[in-house]
Amino acid sequence: MNKKLSLSLACCQYDRTRALFDGRVGVEGCELLPIALDPEETFHRAFNAQEFDVCEISLSSHTLNVARGSAKYVAVPAFLSRAFRHSGIYVRADRAIDSPIDLRGKRIGIPEYQITANVWIRGLLWHEYGVHPRELLWRRGGLEVPGRDERSPISLPNDIQVSALPADLSLSNALANGDIDAVFSAKAPSCFLQGNPAVKRLFPNFMEVEKAYYQKTQLFPTMHVVGIRASLVQEHPWLATSVFKAFIDAKEIALSELGQIGHFAATLPWALAQMQEAKALMGEDYWSYGHEPNRHVLDTFMNYHFEQGLSQRLVDSKELFSPSVFKMAKN
Repeated sequence: MNKKLSLSLACCQYDRTRALFDGRVGVEGCELLPIALDPEETFHRAFNAQEFDVCEISLSSHTLNVARGSAKYVAVPAFLSRAFRHSGIYVRADRAIDSPIDLRGKRIGIPEYQITANVWIRGLLWHEYGVHPRELLWRRGGLEVPGRDERSPISLPNDIQVSALPADLSLSNALANGDIDAVFSAKAPSCFLQGNPAVKRLFPNFMEVEKAYYQKTQLFPTMHVVGIRASLVQEHPWLATSVFKAFIDAKEIALSELGQIGHFAATLPWALAQMQEAKALMGEDYWSYGHEPNRHVLDTFMNYHFEQGLSQRLVDSKELFSPSVFKMAKN
């Protein structure tokens, strides 16, 4: 009897990955050892030391490494995290920042310049509102803990000004104190969550704005993909397809449970109604996996990444993924 391949898996325990953690879904030919981790910790450990066999990885950092030819992980197009990012712009309420053009010349706090959420935010500001990244003054630091740096080295155009916050100052405190004018972040700064009256969202009606953005652009931003250690895929060519199939199956279970009418899988009173609303706006497969259904989104991101000076060449979105996922059998 052939021994199963032992695989460590590190990712957030979303509803769409839970079946991999509880054993309802497995990876063919493998014994899965799942570890539930916050994405930021997973990214740091994966990109710095390749600690995991399979893991959730940042789309932006993966693109950086693919562009350089230095990627240690091969991805499959299972998008564990997707989010509209208009809601991720937090501004001082006393700086007359009421529209995107008011951000010009302002000091913008960021956890990292390269994080995927900020690539999308800069892209929408530029292409939807005409605000170029060079018109903003970038200040990097940890959102709540001072001293954060880029997880992967970056080299930016000369007209992009990025400087570090003081070593003892977090982005949240800097925004609360007025040392910076805004924060772009996937997570809300604690000063906002605590109700500081000096801090507000640039788009307080963000759901309305994001729905209109989707209707105009057909973009539902992708954030995180699933990476597999490249050396493992080279040794076991079947592995990428098997991992991808497992994540597809886990997502299908999550969506089936979310769609139950007799009992709600999510702790929300109108979860089913919100699911039906998403389908009406975005289509039946609103959280699609796979390259082709997401090609427009991925190619847009590749263009943003390149024009913002993060990737040194324009990456074809197909390069991000194992070639085997493009040759999967169809039912």
